[in-house]
Amino acid sequence: MEKKYVYLFSEGNATMKNLLGGKGANLAEMTRLEIPVPTGFTVTTEACNKYYEDGKQISPEIVEEIKASIKELEKLSGKEFGSAQNPLLVSVRSGARASMPGMMDTILNLGLNDEVVEIVAKLTSNPRFAYDSYRRFIQMFSDVVMGIEKRLFENKIQEMKDEKDVEFDTDLTADDLKELVNRFKAVYKKQKGENFPQEPKVQLMESITAVFGSWNNARAIVYRRLNDIPGEWGTAVNVQQMVFGNKGETSGTGVIFSRNPATGENKIYGEYLMNAQGEDVVAGIRTPQPISQLDEQNPTIYKELIDIINTLETHYKDMQDMEITIEEGKLYFLQTRNGKRTAQAALKIAVDLVEEKMLSKEDAILKVDPKQLDSLLHPAFDPEDLKKKIAVAKGLPASPGAACGKIAFTADEAKERTEKGEIVVLVRQETSPEDIEGMVAAEGILTVRGGMTSHAAVVARGMGTCCVAGCGSLKVNEEARTLTVGGKTYGDNDYISLDGSTGNVYTEQVKTISPEITGHFGIFMAWADEIRKLKVRANADTPRDTKQAVEFGAEGIGLCRTEHMFFAEDRIMAVREMIVSKNEEERIRALDKILPIQRKDFIEIYEALEGMPATIRFLDPPLHEFLPTSHEDIKVLANQMDLEVDELTATIESLHEVNPMMGHRGCRLAVSYPEIAEMQTRAIIEAAITVKNNKGYDIIPEIMIPLVGEVKELKYVKDIVVKTAETVMTEKGVRLEYHVGTMIEIPRAAITADEIAEEAEFFSFGTNDLTQMTFGFSRDDAAKFLGAYYDKKIYEQDPFAKLDQKGVGLLIKLAVEKGRATRPNIKLGICGEHGGDPSSVEFCHNIGLDYVSCSPFRVPLARLAAAQAQVKNKR
Repeated sequence: MEKKYVYLFSEGNATMKNLLGGKGANLAEMTRLEIPVPTGFTVTTEACNKYYEDGKQISPEIVEEIKASIKELEKLSGKEFGSAQNPLLVSVRSGARASMPGMMDTILNLGLNDEVVEIVAKLTSNPRFAYDSYRRFIQMFSDVVMGIEKRLFENKIQEMKDEKDVEFDTDLTADDLKELVNRFKAVYKKQKGENFPQEPKVQLMESITAVFGSWNNARAIVYRRLNDIPGEWGTAVNVQQMVFGNKGETSGTGVIFSRNPATGENKIYGEYLMNAQGEDVVAGIRTPQPISQLDEQNPTIYKELIDIINTLETHYKDMQDMEITIEEGKLYFLQTRNGKRTAQAALKIAVDLVEEKMLSKEDAILKVDPKQLDSLLHPAFDPEDLKKKIAVAKGLPASPGAACGKIAFTADEAKERTEKGEIVVLVRQETSPEDIEGMVAAEGILTVRGGMTSHAAVVARGMGTCCVAGCGSLKVNEEARTLTVGGKTYGDNDYISLDGSTGNVYTEQVKTISPEITGHFGIFMAWADEIRKLKVRANADTPRDTKQAVEFGAEGIGLCRTEHMFFAEDRIMAVREMIVSKNEEERIRALDKILPIQRKDFIEIYEALEGMPATIRFLDPPLHEFLPTSHEDIKVLANQMDLEVDELTATIESLHEVNPMMGHRGCRLAVSYPEIAEMQTRAIIEAAITVKNNKGYDIIPEIMIPLVGEVKELKYVKDIVVKTAETVMTEKGVRLEYHVGTMIEIPRAAITADEIAEEAEFFSFGTNDLTQMTFGFSRDDAAKFLGAYYDKKIYEQDPFAKLDQKGVGLLIKLAVEKGRATRPNIKLGICGEHGGDPSSVEFCHNIGLDYVSCSPFRVPLARLAAAQAQVKNKR
C-alpha cells in the first residue's frame, strides 16, 4: 500500500500522535468526540522528514495529496479556495509530537488577496473585519514565510494609530485598515523586490514549507535541547478552515486551562478577548479578560464551553490547555493539549487526579516532568525579610517562585551576562519566542504587557522559572536600557526582586529561605519511593551537603570527593606541604596534620547519614590544583616549610603537567605515594569505628579507588587499604565490614571489567570522565565548540548533560555484564552528573544498576525519574 502523507481530521485519532503530531492527533480525536472543531487536515511528521531528505523540497506526491485534501475541505465547508464567489480561508499551524508552545510558526487568514478581501467584505457586510484579517495575514506570511522582520509592520501600525490618535488596533476603522494593507504591501515589496503573492495555492505551499522549515529554527532547536525532544521527530502541519474571532463584539478568542496552571486549583482558568484573533491573546499586545467574565457576557456559550472542557479533561485524564474561537456567537475549539504547568501545580494536579479516582498512582507519577521539581528545590523569599520590603509594582503571578538579580533588558544581554557569572532578571515590554535563550538564562522574567497565558507566562511555567507578567505600571525603555516605576528610574546595575506567587515586584534585594518537601510534594514523592526499584544516593563532600541530601530523600552518598575537603583555608597549607615534600618523611609529617581533619569530616558525614552507606573516593585531582600561583602565596608556603622561594617555585613548576586531567591523579597518586592511601584509609576506618561506638550506627565504609585502567594498579592500592584497615581495627579492638571498589571512568576499565571485578567489590561509573575520554574532548573546553555542533546537527544534546547511550552507555552496559559475570553480587552505581538527568536515570534502571547518585538538589528529580522508569518498564 502506498504511503499516505496527508490525513483529514476525520481519518485520525489520539493514538496517531507520532504521525499526526500532538495537535493533529488531538484535533482528530476532538472531531471523533463530536466537539465543534473547524474542519481540516494534517500533513504528517513523515512528510516533514521527507522534506529534509529531499533537500528542503515538498515532493510532488505530497503536493498532490495536499491538493486533494483541499478539495475535500471545499466539499465539507461548501466554500472554494481562492474563489471570487465564496472563498475558503485557512490557518496553517505547526504541531510536533511534544508540545512546544510558541517555538514554531503559525499563519492565519491564508487565501486572502486583493480580490478575495473585497468579496469577504461584501459577504460579511463587514469591511473592517475583512481588512483587519488581510493585514494580519500579510504580516504573518511576511514574517514566518519570507523572514521580513515583524518590527517593520508593527512600526506601521503604531504610525497609523498615532496619525488617528487612537490607543488600540480595534479603534482603527475599515478605511484605516485598508490603508494599512497598502502600507504593509509596500513594506513587502521594498524588502522582497516583488509584489505580495496573490495566488492562494502558492501562499499555501509556501506556508507549509515555512512550517517544516521552522522545525529547525534557532529557538525550536534550543527548546528541543532543553526538553529532550529528538530532531528526527519532525513536525506535522495542520491546515484548518478559518473561524474568525475578529468579526466584531459577538466574536472573540481565548486560551483556557481546565485547572489553574500556576497553582493547580481545580477551577477553570483562562483569558479571552472579544473582536480578536488567537495571536492577540498569547502575544500580550492587549490585556485580556478573565474567562469567568464570559459567563456574564454570554451565559449560553459559557455553559457550552464548561461542558466541553469537562468532557476533554475526563477523556484525556489530565489538565487541558485549549484554544477557542467564538465566531458571531458560535463556539469552536481550535486545539487541546495536556497543559504546561508549574511544578507546584503539577504536583497538586497529580495528587488531586488520584484522589478524584481519575488516575492510578502509577499514571499520576508519569504526569510530572522530573526536571520541573528543580524549581521547588531552590530558595523562596524569607517572609520575615519580605515584611520589611515595599512592593513598587504588582503584576500577574504567572509562574511562582522567587527571583532576585540585576536587570537585563534584552534576551541576548541576559544570556551574555549569565555566562559571565552574573544573576539577572529579564525585564521586557513583552517576550517573544526569539527570547528563549535569554529566558532560560535569567533567574526570573518580568513583562509590562501580557496576561497569564502570554508567551512569557507559558514558557516560564514550563521551565519552572519565576515570572511576573502584565505589570502595566512599569515603563521600560529597552533602547535607553531603563526601567521607571514610582517616579524612579533604574538601570542594568540595579537589583530587582520578583515574587512569582503574588506578582509583587521589589526594586531591591530580598533574602531567601530553603525549601521543604511537604504537602502535595511530600505525598507525591512518597508514591515515587513506593514504586521505584533504583536507589538514589547523593554526591556530597561536606556534612552540610550530606544533611541537605538526606532531607531531599537520598539513601546514602554515592560519591564523596575527598579533595573537595582540602580547599578550605585551615587545610590548604597542610595539603600544599604534603605535595611539595621532598621525601616520604616530610610527606608523612604533612599527612599527620591532615589526618584529624579528614577523620572529623568523615565522622560528621557518617553521623548525618545515620547509618546509610557512603562511598568515599580517594584523592583524585591533579596536584597542581592545590598549589599557590601568586608570588605572595608561594612566599608564605616557603616560610612555613623553611624553604627558599626560588627552590619552592622550581618545585611547583616541575609539577606542572601538559594534560593534567590525564596525568598524575587518581590511583596514580596512591601508586606513587602509598602513604596518601594509608592516611585516607585510616581516617575512613577510624571515623566509622568512632561513630559505631558513639552513635551505634552500623557503618559499612565503601572505599573507592579512582581512575583505574588496569587490575594490577587496583590490586596494588587495595592491598594498602586492606593492610591499613586491618591495622586500625586491631588497634581499636573493633571489627568492621568494609568494601573496596573502583570508579569506572576509563574506557579500558569498562572493557576489562571482568578482570577488575576480581578485586573490586563495587563499580561506580564516573560518567563525567568516561564521557570525556570516550569522546576524546575536554569537558572544560567543549562549550567552545559544541554550539557549532548543535547548529550543524552533529549533536543534539550536550553529552556531559545527557548520557550518550550509544557510545558511553554501551561501555557501561558491557562493564555491567562483565562485572556481574565475575562477581554476581557486585554493587553497581553511577555518580557522574548524568545521575540527575531523567533519560540517563531511565537508562541506568534498564541496564540493572543498583543506584544512581547526583547532586543533593537533584535527588528528588532522580527519585521521580527512577519511579517513572519502573512504571514504563513494567508496561
